[in-house]
Amino acid sequence: MITEKDLQEAIAECQGQRNPNANTCIKLAAFLTIQKELYGNQEQENPVPETPSFYSYAAGPPKKIIDYDGDSEFSKLINGKDEYDVFLVIDELMEMLKLLYPKIYNSVIKKLQ
Repeated sequence: MITEKDLQEAIAECQGQRNPNANTCIKLAAFLTIQKELYGNQEQENPVPETPSFYSYAAGPPKKIIDYDGDSEFSKLINGKDEYDVFLVIDELMEMLKLLYPKIYNSVIKKLQ
């Protein structure tokens, strides 16, 4: 079984690579996912306990379904999906783009500003 120390070393090794390639990013994502699943979020050493909210049993906000009709494969895939779920995937994609192709990432960010 992989130990937490092994995971931290593997993550540090991936993050320390000067010119990461796709395999490095895939490994890093896998190591971070394994760490999160096995050991939880390690960012806070002394987490503040959550206090129960009066609205904790209330229904959450309604899902926002994407209504986008386009000709591309992407637009066909996202049409009818929950926008939150789509943005989670896009956010992950943008993080990988930032690591692998920073010029393209910056170009996309400028277009969105």
